[in-house]
Amino acid sequence: MVDAKFWMGKRVFITGHTGFKGAWLCTWLKELGADVTGYSLPAEDLSIFRDCRLDQCVRSIEGDIRNFEQVRRAMEAAAPEVVFHLAACSLVRRSYTNPLETYSTNVIGTAHVLEAVRQIGTARAVISVASDKCYRNREWVWGYRECDPLGGRDPYSSSKAAAELVTEAYRESYFPADRYESHGIAIASVRAGNVIGGGDWAEDRLIPDIVRSITSLNAVQIRNPHSIRPWQHVLEPLSGYLRLAEQLFRKGSAFASAWNFGPRLEDARPVSWIVERILSRWENNSGWAVDGGSHPHEAQYLKLDCAKAIGELGWCPRWSLDIALDLVVEWYKARESGLEMREVTVRQIERYSETGNGVTPQSLVQFTS
Repeated sequence: MVDAKFWMGKRVFITGHTGFKGAWLCTWLKELGADVTGYSLPAEDLSIFRDCRLDQCVRSIEGDIRNFEQVRRAMEAAAPEVVFHLAACSLVRRSYTNPLETYSTNVIGTAHVLEAVRQIGTARAVISVASDKCYRNREWVWGYRECDPLGGRDPYSSSKAAAELVTEAYRESYFPADRYESHGIAIASVRAGNVIGGGDWAEDRLIPDIVRSITSLNAVQIRNPHSIRPWQHVLEPLSGYLRLAEQLFRKGSAFASAWNFGPRLEDARPVSWIVERILSRWENNSGWAVDGGSHPHEAQYLKLDCAKAIGELGWCPRWSLDIALDLVVEWYKARESGLEMREVTVRQIERYSETGNGVTPQSLVQFTS
């Protein structure tokens, strides 16, 4: 469970706060009473950040993490106690088109954020958000563990693996466990599955592509219908990030390492399964078809082993994939109906918080290889 009392009044600095995951995190932290400063490129015109009018409730600084002086000044002004680094070029297909932007943002940008943490020195807990795609994907049926080799055959995946190496190097060089009493800073990296949720409008991502096709009365075009991914609602990994940040703040270097946050094994499903179930929940759709064009390589099979987070953090997914899809459709339909989207978003966060964790010794087998 997230400790609401811990977050009340905490100074939190979030990079990438105008993005999909960042906006959900901002909304949750504001509901918990945190003092939130966000640093990011301007929000897209179509974004959950704008839908929820988050510029009215968080301190929002426009900037690029590739500009170190901008990052340092923004963080110095915020004097954060907790830092969440989410800013990234996050799309596999776009990374093929813009590899230099991907590497400079994901690798050098991560170094800039960690260097700012080192120079300013106010943060006690730092979460660097990586990706499940940072692992060297061997297309096997077992879930990847935090100790498995990093890698990546596309620019995005390899940039996330490289960012993990940067995070580890900073942790070992400047914030080692054996000197924690002197520096007082604990850094962890987190690797989530394929997150879904209301308010995602990114190009070439499955849920936004489905929503755009349905609302324009076109058939959904699917590139890789048989690709299997560890799907999970965005609130699942975010709850893990918040729980981990609490432990980093309280217990320091004991939790300063890499962590997986993924769904139950039965929720690793093919793309076609997701599409069909969303279409079944949405009237007046035009079905789906395979996009037979030429596409760059994307992994066909990917799962995460989350035994570490379950055993050491007491974290566990709360929602099945079916419930997650219900809430995804609910969010987009609410927006289509002109409802107040911050209220809709907050209600879903409250519903998640009220759902039991359900961690039992028997449930552990659902998350391991």
